[in-house]
Amino acid sequence: MANYAHPEVLVETDWVKNNLGNPGIKLVEIDVDTKAYDAGHVPGAVGFNWQTQLQDPVRRDILTQDAFDKLVGGAGISPADTVVIYGDNNNWFAAYGFWLFKLYGHKDARLMNGGRVKWLNEADKPLTTERPNPTPVAYKAAAPNNALRALVPEVLEASRTGKCNLVDVRSPDEFTGRVIAPSGMSETAQRGGHIPGAKSIPWNTAVQPSGAFKTADELRAIYLEQKGVDPKKPAIAYCRIGERSSHTWFVLKYLLGFDQVKNYDGSWTEYGNLIGAPIEK
Repeated sequence: MANYAHPEVLVETDWVKNNLGNPGIKLVEIDVDTKAYDAGHVPGAVGFNWQTQLQDPVRRDILTQDAFDKLVGGAGISPADTVVIYGDNNNWFAAYGFWLFKLYGHKDARLMNGGRVKWLNEADKPLTTERPNPTPVAYKAAAPNNALRALVPEVLEASRTGKCNLVDVRSPDEFTGRVIAPSGMSETAQRGGHIPGAKSIPWNTAVQPSGAFKTADELRAIYLEQKGVDPKKPAIAYCRIGERSSHTWFVLKYLLGFDQVKNYDGSWTEYGNLIGAPIEK
């Protein structure tokens, strides 16, 4: 991992195993399948539910700063702790959780390389169904760092001017408008297609079969050489609801070292419902 721009934000499964029980290291599991945690998780890990805890379903927005304070502090996590996040689907919502921790200013947040699937596939890695009972602590997040989050006006401007890399991380069929959502997931936009000017780079091109990230050289070949993402320009990643794009945001910002990268968490669920927004297929 030494060739990544910021290798300090990624830890291997062996590192996690060797640090189980370390009081300064807090483990958080965030899965697409919200029942996976109860079937077995890394000992000591708390489980966050992306549907009910990381989002406000009424406002269709990320959880507020106050809600973040209560959730994280209630899990026994202090601002000084190292937070290691992992999850299923090669860290889809783990990356989303990491993005939220950085958005709210947590200093030391990391991803477990390969996520839940890699842990499960390694015979020496323990599992438990026992839920931890952490002692709540006071947690005070920073104000949201909007340098990490793209909103609609900025996305429209990026599409119009071409002064920013727009990276669509959905499947090719979603990009072309053949489908609006992945199989088995609700279709939450009125129209299919993609934002004009966006490059199609599916999120899973960044991972190995084990679920771990590809090497820095492989990632540079994909994003810079093959797809033409310009490292001198800012970048905005988007998907359908913001979790797959968090994964690519992590790749661009922390593994490849892009200076200005934002996650458009509104993504296609928002953009595909906008009246008059330009769309290509």
